[in-house]
Amino acid sequence: MKNANLIWIVKLTAVIILMQTLFFKFTGAPESVYIFQTLGIEPIGRIGSGIVELVASILILIPRTTLLGALLALGTMIGAIFSHIFTLGIEVKNDGGVLFTLAILTSICCLILVYNQKSKISDLLKLKI
Repeated sequence: MKNANLIWIVKLTAVIILMQTLFFKFTGAPESVYIFQTLGIEPIGRIGSGIVELVASILILIPRTTLLGALLALGTMIGAIFSHIFTLGIEVKNDGGVLFTLAILTSICCLILVYNQKSKISDLLKLKI
């Protein structure tokens, strides 16, 4: 019972972080535009990553698809972390490193979810499309 509650806290933490950034991406907030312009992928990258994060959030909340959502979000967060390290810098537009920290925290949550769902990885690999 305790483990199930902890997993839901981890899921909600990841989803809340992912969802709160969607507002900024989808409304074209100056910080988001700046990030994706700096990366050279504005507006497609901003909107595309927002859609991926929205899909990942939904998948994380559905017990049958949590593993898939966590992997999708983890891939997105790894991209964000590398973008911070190699292009943007840890601190973006005087945010004190908040966006970088949120990407790290979301990645940790997704890693916990993947670890928790590790027994389902072989099932995911057997998907027939």
